[in-house]
Amino acid sequence: MAAQAAAAAQAAAAAAQAAQAEAAESWYLALLGFAEHFRTSSPPKIRLCVHCLQAVFPFKPPQRIEARTHLQLGSVLYHHTKNSEQARSHLEKAWLISQQIPQFEDVKFEAASLLSELYCQENSVDAAKPLLRKAIQISQQTPYWHCRLLFQLAQLHTLEKDLVSACDLLGVGAEYARVVGSEYTRALFLLSKGMLLLMERKLQEVHPLLTLCGQIVENWQGNPIQKESLRVFFLVLQVTHYLDAGQVKSVKPCLKQLQQCIQTISTLHDDEILPSNPADLFHWLPKEHMCVLVYLVTVMHSMQAGYLEKAQKYTDKALMQLEKLKMLDCSPILSSFQVILLEHIIMCRLVTGHKATALQEISQVCQLCQQSPRLFSNHAAQLHTLLGLYCVSVNCMDNAEAQFTTALRLTNHQELWAFIVTNLASVYIREGNRHQEVVAVQFA
Repeated sequence: MAAQAAAAAQAAAAAAQAAQAEAAESWYLALLGFAEHFRTSSPPKIRLCVHCLQAVFPFKPPQRIEARTHLQLGSVLYHHTKNSEQARSHLEKAWLISQQIPQFEDVKFEAASLLSELYCQENSVDAAKPLLRKAIQISQQTPYWHCRLLFQLAQLHTLEKDLVSACDLLGVGAEYARVVGSEYTRALFLLSKGMLLLMERKLQEVHPLLTLCGQIVENWQGNPIQKESLRVFFLVLQVTHYLDAGQVKSVKPCLKQLQQCIQTISTLHDDEILPSNPADLFHWLPKEHMCVLVYLVTVMHSMQAGYLEKAQKYTDKALMQLEKLKMLDCSPILSSFQVILLEHIIMCRLVTGHKATALQEISQVCQLCQQSPRLFSNHAAQLHTLLGLYCVSVNCMDNAEAQFTTALRLTNHQELWAFIVTNLASVYIREGNRHQEVVAVQFA
């Protein structure tokens, strides 16, 4: 009898827990549904969405729901408001709680990824790095997140101009991808490393790496769009490598292949079938962005080869496409593409004597850089150089000298430095009686 009574009591307790869980799930799902409705309204009703999510906590939900809700609140506040303090607080709680819950990887690592982004936005890079390192350390059994976090930390080092650490991380990622059987993501890591080596001007290391990448890309059999996007990445690096080495004639075959790749990609439909290997869940760039990039490298080649009309034609096409894309897409890379294209076409205008148009386009570059401190930091020296060149073209030598001197102070880039010094020396020569300055600037 006692055993029967105990069994009955246990059954009753289990039933009560099940009913409580079902009730908890129903109120949680209702609040979640309301929050999502308000978030996706047109226009979004973010304040009401936040209220719905905050209403979860008074119910004292289980840890899984609590952590997920903190992540959702942090994400909504981070992406849709300027309340970074509350966003940070929720993301920190999501990261802390989720670490105590087994098999809760998506919430745990998404919280770490978003929180490190927010730290970087607040210029707290020293807080972002250890967070990402810890997340990388504990994510080795979760291939997608391990690779994504390695990419993220490598990007952070790149933004800090620590390209050696970034290359090391990309090398680690390539080896990890090979171990987990993802040749596609291995190629992405290696191509990214090749891009950084080009930035460092380590051309001797770039060549064998690109040869290996070419073999991997050709041998990989998978999603056609992913394969073609890898090929575009590879060919863009090859074209850049040849241009950096001054081998303008060697570029033509690669450029032709690149243009054919873009035509192929434009005819392919996005495949909704997810890869069987979670480490393959990456994509380099959207098709539309790749198209603009191919225009950009074509302009770079045309300028170096002296085909100024061709450079102008492709710049006009690229800028027209960029304007359409920026109506729907606020990705920072589009502004970077636009600034680089304008820098090239401004040089073209000055060479062909279209000074007024060049000045209007310099003004456009200024406006774009004002919208992004990082963009201004990366292009300030080029902007002052272009202003200096414009001043030379209209015979304002004092202003040209001031612009070139400022540009010299702002750059560490060897080729740009040499270009500025050459133009500054020509300003001194044209002004006359400044032989000492000419000698000084040559040996600076």
